[in-house]
Amino acid sequence: MIALLASLLIATNATPHELVASCRAMIPTDVELSGRLVVRNRRGVVKAEHGYVLTRAAGQTSLAVDGRPYAPPTDSARAADGILGTDVTWSDLSLDYLWWNDVSFDAAREGETVHGQVCAVAVLRQGARTVRAWIDRKTGALLQAEEFDGDRRVRRLWGARLKKFGDRWMANVLEVETEGSGHRTKITVEELK
Repeated sequence: MIALLASLLIATNATPHELVASCRAMIPTDVELSGRLVVRNRRGVVKAEHGYVLTRAAGQTSLAVDGRPYAPPTDSARAADGILGTDVTWSDLSLDYLWWNDVSFDAAREGETVHGQVCAVAVLRQGARTVRAWIDRKTGALLQAEEFDGDRRVRRLWGARLKKFGDRWMANVLEVETEGSGHRTKITVEELK
């Protein structure tokens, strides 16, 4: 019932805060994800690969990479730093920007599509960081995100494939690219508990 109400709300006149709240509601609150971070150059040659385990429990998020705990960032700027030379940041894995308070719509991009899905585009800001997020108006799912430094896009995250884990559909392959890096990183979700 809640999903139906959220869907109807998103499809009509949801405020930016309501839209982002519906997106947050799709993120499991108590979950453990495990998978791989695979760095590839432009030709697809694998340059590095790391295993990760992301755990969310009781409102806290923790991360281990290659079996070692990865300390969460202490400030917003560090949340945008790549993990172990990958394009992936703490923000990519935790989606922490969905909890930022400064949220508005990018009216010029209203109705853009990602993978054929009509999206609302939310602009989220915290301090010097800005993220533009494409949220499916029908489901509330985050389909794509871009981080900016001023007017210049510095990073992009997008879903490449969906998989059903139990009764939950979610992206199990994401791509992340840092502008000008010459490589991109694939995030795979292999297991969800």
